[in-house]
Amino acid sequence: MMEDFDEIYEEEEEEEEDEDRAAEEQLLKYAPDPVVVRGSGHVTVFGLSNKFESEFPSALTGKVAPEEFKASINRVNSCLRKTLPVNVRWLLCGCLCCCCTLGFSLWPVICLSKRTRRSIEKLLEWENSRLYHKLCLHWRLSKRKCETNNMMEYVSIIPLFHSFA
Repeated sequence: MMEDFDEIYEEEEEEEEDEDRAAEEQLLKYAPDPVVVRGSGHVTVFGLSNKFESEFPSALTGKVAPEEFKASINRVNSCLRKTLPVNVRWLLCGCLCCCCTLGFSLWPVICLSKRTRRSIEKLLEWENSRLYHKLCLHWRLSKRKCETNNMMEYVSIIPLFHSFA
């Protein structure tokens, strides 16, 4: 019974991700290049860096105040600062015990990483409803290919839309 529920839940997540990707591709056809805020920390766990760049992107000039952007980034970085050290500890512990547990010792860090990602997504949703949607901007977390290698990383994206006011 529980397996069926897990399958349904996973199918729903995959369908939502497919719909999000299709919507993103449609928007990218007509919208200018989005502002991409990359991770700038020295530790990355499962694609999520321990902090995002806090430098104000020039493409947002005139759309959002630099102070508001910095406050938003600081809130995201604060969330990462609280959760990522725990993830790293669990990752190290999982790697040490991996052979004895047939890989099951890595399960906690996978769950914690997913939880961290979701908490950041919730924080960005709150930021959007508080400020960015009023400015016709939508800030979200997205998985992108790294510029320097073939690995994937999570970046914060703010698509820019033309306002028809």
